[in-house]
Amino acid sequence: MKKTRDYGTAWRILRPRSITDQIFIKAQRIRTLEEKQVSKVGDDITGEYIGIVNYCIIAMMQLDSTDETPLELDPSLVEMQFDSKVTETRDLMFAKNHDYGEAWRDMRISSLTDLILMKIFRVKQIEDNDGRTVASEGVKANYQDMLNYAVFALIKLGVA
Repeated sequence: MKKTRDYGTAWRILRPRSITDQIFIKAQRIRTLEEKQVSKVGDDITGEYIGIVNYCIIAMMQLDSTDETPLELDPSLVEMQFDSKVTETRDLMFAKNHDYGEAWRDMRISSLTDLILMKIFRVKQIEDNDGRTVASEGVKANYQDMLNYAVFALIKLGVA
């Protein structure tokens, strides 16, 4: 997956709720493009899915940061943390694929978009409740699911 240096300090500057909203903006744009079939700014949905992947990783890195985490980290440390989140989420994907039998391969890309939006709304609800959940996976698990759904969409689009 393409990593960009643009995210070097963004993961510490943006508040977790802002990262969730960035993911929402990207997923909503994908849904709009899927429905309207026309882009007036010329960007396609591939870049938006890549953005969702990157923002989900940033969000998970944010979850691990503390008030003592410096605003700027050494780029090699950021890359190591980024790669760690990718590996952890990929391993989860393989485990879930074992249990679910790779059902995503028969899904429509638009359904993957809808699942991402559903997970975003769940994260927003958890954030609005200050992290409290009744019977739900936590925020991190939702980010991991969104990331994997975006990767599945990229695979189906022939990009990944």
